[in-house]
Amino acid sequence: MKDQILAALRNVTAEGLAGDIVSLGMVSEIVVNDGKVIFSITVPDSFEGDIAPIRTEAERLVSALDGVTSVLVALTADRAGQFDPTQQPPKLTRKKNRDVGSDNRPAPGSIPGVRTILAVASGKGGVGKSTSAVNIALALQSLGMSVGLLDADVYGPSIPRLLGTSARPEIVNDRMKPVAAHGMQVMSMGMLMDEESPVIWRGPMVVSALMQLVREVDWADLDVLVLDMPPGTGDTQLTMAQQVPLSGAVIISTPQDLALIDARKGLKMFKNVDVPIFGIVENMSTFICPHCGKTSDIFGHGGAEEESRRLGVPFLGAVPLHMDIRETSDAGTPVVVADPDGPHAAIYRAIALKVAAQLFPADVDD
Repeated sequence: MKDQILAALRNVTAEGLAGDIVSLGMVSEIVVNDGKVIFSITVPDSFEGDIAPIRTEAERLVSALDGVTSVLVALTADRAGQFDPTQQPPKLTRKKNRDVGSDNRPAPGSIPGVRTILAVASGKGGVGKSTSAVNIALALQSLGMSVGLLDADVYGPSIPRLLGTSARPEIVNDRMKPVAAHGMQVMSMGMLMDEESPVIWRGPMVVSALMQLVREVDWADLDVLVLDMPPGTGDTQLTMAQQVPLSGAVIISTPQDLALIDARKGLKMFKNVDVPIFGIVENMSTFICPHCGKTSDIFGHGGAEEESRRLGVPFLGAVPLHMDIRETSDAGTPVVVADPDGPHAAIYRAIALKVAAQLFPADVDD
């Protein structure tokens, strides 16, 4: 199949290119999984022509091959201003940010079908960000909202496993239809490739693919799109924060100082690009023994709450380290769904209510 794809792509040329995109080395490693084809095209520095037709023609030729059900092409370039125009941010309306220079914020509501976008982020991995994002999203849904969930962690997409789905998105009129899971609309790079296949992409390709997942998915009348951000504060995270019209961000951290150091960095990144911080969640706040019911502060306790007071941002709540949360997550039925009347679901709903009050201040009572 890969040989057929490469043969088709040898027919893609453009004015200003001294050959086809394959012979020029512009095509990345091609990923093929169950009829889904994913690859990137990197435009050389010297190219000054219109790059949009390159992607369009590549998608058309590969889509026409037998056995191909969908095609995702990430278009990347080394120079600023050379990305596919369809992947550029919508019209910018907010003021220039002094700390970031010319990087303004996109206008809220500029993604079709999406009223607000909530980022769930962490300064580092391993703090339970994705588990928190899933349960917060489901808790928002339990409050009567229409909710979508986008897994932006390309290198470690865990949302399909957390939601217990192996479904693949359909492609209709060159746009992806989100997968339905527990009543939510869901999209993840993990739905486009094998779970055990590593993603070995450079930063520009990751950003380009993520912008496609944001803008080329048919989100249907969402009150909230929860964006499970990749951990850290690198180029991918910064670009997503700049180019996606975020309504606000929630920071996930564990209580210990090492995690809080990185949480501060994440918080500052969002502030620098003029994204409101809705608050901090202290995850794994304390360990509750499933046998005796006693608590142990394995990672400390209260550090995130103290940090929120110091930084002047809301403290949204503390989630314990409990077997039920881990087991339901591994089983693909998050605790908010598996035990909606239980104590852990109540914690997530309380967090969701505080978030909703900031997303829709006119719609939610104090």
